[in-house]
Parts: sequence; C-alpha cells; structure tokens
Amino acid sequence: MTNALITGGAGFIGSHLAEVLLQRGAAVQIIDDLSTGSITNVEHLKGHPNFTYVLDTVMNRRLMMELVDRADEVYHLAAAVGVRLIVEEPVRTIETNIKATELVLELCAKKRKPVLLASTSEVFGKLDKPTFSEQDDLLLGPTSKARWCYAASKIIDEFLAQAYFKEKGLPTIVVRLFNTIGPRQTGQYGMVAPRLVRQALLGEPLTVYGDGSQRRSFTWVGDVVEALLALMQQPNAFGEVFNVGHHQEVSIHELAVLVRDLAGSSSEIVFIPYSEAYEVGFEDIGRRLPDLSKLQRLIGYKPSFELPEMIEQIIAYERRRLGR
Repeated sequence: MTNALITGGAGFIGSHLAEVLLQRGAAVQIIDDLSTGSITNVEHLKGHPNFTYVLDTVMNRRLMMELVDRADEVYHLAAAVGVRLIVEEPVRTIETNIKATELVLELCAKKRKPVLLASTSEVFGKLDKPTFSEQDDLLLGPTSKARWCYAASKIIDEFLAQAYFKEKGLPTIVVRLFNTIGPRQTGQYGMVAPRLVRQALLGEPLTVYGDGSQRRSFTWVGDVVEALLALMQQPNAFGEVFNVGHHQEVSIHELAVLVRDLAGSSSEIVFIPYSEAYEVGFEDIGRRLPDLSKLQRLIGYKPSFELPEMIEQIIAYERRRLGR
C-alpha cells in the first residue's frame, strides 16, 4: 500500500487529492495548519481507516521528520495562496513558501522520497505571449510591489526543487498550476470563481476587479488531481517542470456574465478599481494561457470539463452549502 503525505492537505486541492488517493487504495497522511485550509474539507475522510491528519505547521521539523519517514511519496501543496493574502501579508507569504519548501526537500532528500511541488502560473509574471511554455523567460515587476513576492517565492521553490534533483538526486516534480476551480474552494483570499458564484446565489453585486478584460483559463480540480497522480507515476517526470491548466480562456467579465446566467441571478456586475480591491498601484496580468503540450506528450493530459460545466458544478455545491 502506497503511503502518501500531503502538506496543505486540508486545502482545496489537497483535500481532493487525498480523496482520490484513498479511493485508489493508498494510505494518506495530511498536515495542515488551517491558515487557509479548513478541517471541513476533509471531514468526510476522517472515518476512513487509511486516513490520518495532523493539525500543525510544516515548519515543525520533528513532526515532519516522522511524517516523511512514513511516506512513500510527498505532495507539497502547503503555501500562502490568494492574491488578497499575498498583498496583505507579504512576510507570511515569503516565509511560508520558501522555508516550508526548504524543509520538505531537505527531509525528503535524506530518505530519497519523491516530491511533487505545487508551483503557480504566477511565476510567469508580466510575460506577454499567446501561450506560456515551461521554458519561457519569467518577467516580474519591481520589489516595491508586494504583488510579486508570491511569484518570486515560488520561483525560489522551483529552483530549490531543481537543485535537489540535480545535486542530491532527489526525485522532484514541479507543477505550475493555472487557475484551478471546483467544490470546496473559498473566495476569501481572492479566488474569483467561488466569489462570483456565492455573490450570484446571494443576490449580491458581482464584483469584477479592474475593467474585467483580463483573460484567464480555468481548470477543473479533478483534472489537476489526475495530472498530479499521473506525473508521480512517471519516472520521466522527475527533474521537470509542467504546466497544468486548461486550453481555453475567458475574460473575467465574461466569467461574471456566465456565472450570473447559470445561477439564474439578477445581480448587477460592478467593476472595482484595483486600488480599492487590493492596493494602490496593483499590477495585474492581461492574459495567462498555458502551453500544455509537454504535459500532453508525457501523460496524455486532456481536460475533461469545459467552463460552463465547471461553473454548474460549483453552483450546485454552493447551493447545497447555502441551503438554496
């Protein structure tokens, strides 16, 4: 029986990953300090005989030594997440991302436990191309803008993972996750899809930051989980970086209209300046679409859901939560 350790396992993606691993016969350990995750995300897993959870920080070296020692493979998802959190708490963002990754890689290297590291499409920064490839140059804004500290910290994480692979022979995989959506995601930290869905169902104005012309691709969480699991089983994935996302894009204004229509809502769409939503001088990205050819070649990756299906699933989930 494979024993999988998931850091940040009570988070949105981590909880879905734990669920699927258990369904496939693995034993799953998670660790989460609940800073952005929620114990309710894994409440339904607590009774499973192969599921254990620890509510603590990944920075607890002694505890992490024990968890890594028992694991056959490690999925390192623990990180500061969400644009709002990043802007408001840059110290926490930098320390959480870099220090935790340093420790996880160090401990895994001692036992040669394979590690999959979740990075982000944010590392591409202000790059302006039709699609973003894993080999593209990265272009960040100035250090005076807190908005870029998340991308910078995850770039350091990626360098660390690559260094451990090259110098220490540690099997590492880096995945750059583009916007991932699905049930159990919260809009509390700036995630746009769950925020818009909740606003539509409550009859509140749908808040779109900036002019709404910024374009993104949205990926179903189940597809992301399948990609992570497939990569961990591929020896040719070790030492590599992979984009994980969707090939179709939509503007945030179009997303808001789609959410409103599918929810049957009469909410108005309100545009909020970035200076009010985040901070004065906040810089956003015009468009971000992944080149998925590398992932497709290795594991035959193909998204299973299109955006309207994803939004319908999220609406159904939020209706149950809200009792509507």
